[in-house]
Amino acid sequence: MQQTVKIQLHLPVDFILKLTLLTLLSLMAFAGNSILCRLALADNNIDANSFTIIRLLSGAIALYVLLGSQQPQLIASIKTLPLAAMKPALMLFIYAAGFSWAYIQLSTASGALILFGSVQISMVLIQVYMGKQLNRFEFMGLAIALGGFIYWMLPATHRPDLWGSLIMGLAGVAWAFYTVYGQKNTSAQLATSVNFVLCLPLLILLLPLYYLMPLHISFEGLYYSLLSGVFTSAMGYWLWYQVLPKLSTISAGVLQLTVPIIAAVGGLIWANEPIPNILIYCSLIILSGIALVILAPKFASLK
Repeated sequence: MQQTVKIQLHLPVDFILKLTLLTLLSLMAFAGNSILCRLALADNNIDANSFTIIRLLSGAIALYVLLGSQQPQLIASIKTLPLAAMKPALMLFIYAAGFSWAYIQLSTASGALILFGSVQISMVLIQVYMGKQLNRFEFMGLAIALGGFIYWMLPATHRPDLWGSLIMGLAGVAWAFYTVYGQKNTSAQLATSVNFVLCLPLLILLLPLYYLMPLHISFEGLYYSLLSGVFTSAMGYWLWYQVLPKLSTISAGVLQLTVPIIAAVGGLIWANEPIPNILIYCSLIILSGIALVILAPKFASLK
């Protein structure tokens, strides 16, 4: 009896530790994408179109290879998918394309702030549209996290480029829908692979944009694109799709507000981009709000 009780007590702890680790790795991958994209585009190492194409193509190839024995299942599922199944892939494509073009004008920190700020707002609106009512603790936590986000963004980003901000905002809306769709997946690896593969035909839509920005790929640009595609995108999104079914939409959205903080630190270290002193204070505010949103169901149950 004692041994059985011990196993039951340890299972939730293992589950929580695994969920925490996967979530942390996913968020670090998101921040890594911002850093790699900025490194690639800031010094004109590659054009935005080519970065997007290489990123999605290399990610699709990596996921296909990792599927191994499930490769026939991937091909069969793609052949039988209804048209509605293209929605996550379309959102992934819009996010990736907008992300690259926006980072031509934005710094690592400001780009991540605008991206995940729009993600959070979009996910809350999606939840409200679906009939979700926030309890007072979720509302307070969300308000605190967004307040910290706004407090950091306004003085620290020095009025980012308008067009870059709008494009990144659109990318954030697309990523919010991609996240919501991911909460219904039953196989993270297969779902992520399907989305990346279905993105490939959409890359044709980028070809006319080469008239605006000619093709240019250096070795460094190719290197950053491959790192982003294989590791921080394909692997990162696979991990994220494993985590999503276990998170509420509100928690998934608010957790992503940590990404700008990670990206800002990474931009300082690897891209030599300045970081404001106010970051530490805003980080504490944002993380406090996140903690309140995550713990909100427990607080509500104490009533």
